[in-house]
Amino acid sequence: MNDLAALRAEVGACRHCVVHLPLGPRPVLQIGGGARVLITSQAPGTKAHASGIPWTDASGDRLRGWLGMSAAEFYDPERLAIVPMGFCYPGAVKGGGDLPPRPECARLWHARLLGAMPGVRLRLLIGIHAQAAYLPTRLPMTEAVRRAAEFLPIFPLPHPSWRVVGWMRRNPWFEAETLPLLRAEVRRALG
Repeated sequence: MNDLAALRAEVGACRHCVVHLPLGPRPVLQIGGGARVLITSQAPGTKAHASGIPWTDASGDRLRGWLGMSAAEFYDPERLAIVPMGFCYPGAVKGGGDLPPRPECARLWHARLLGAMPGVRLRLLIGIHAQAAYLPTRLPMTEAVRRAAEFLPIFPLPHPSWRVVGWMRRNPWFEAETLPLLRAEVRRALG
């Protein structure tokens, strides 16, 4: 077994925060030694938890559209890695939405996982939790996304949930300027 496969097995067996997880532990991520694009997002939702596959919902469809990627490209771990801030479904907030990702995953695993994928050329930071952890400057999400070109090869994005539809209407520059830049950067990284 190679080092990356051993590391993936170790992550898959993690039970560090089991007492905090309403659906139990099921680390959901995608890693590959040849990955050129890395998505760091929040945490899997209930559908990803059930399937064990990241972004298996309408948010994933929207994200793949933003990236200009087919499902086959997106789910190829030798092209694209997915290492969320939290690997397991964290539970729901009373009144709707998900809890923030558990903090243990990033502390325990991120450095090791990124070290095992040295070919990453572009890192997408999806949502406020990933941006707070890895964006070099602390900014409100909208401003960070608007200034995405300044942070390359890090690229901040909003979370592609249904809530982003209204945000996109209020920020038409996102579709007109940011998405073309994003697609060009993804293609360049995958080169």
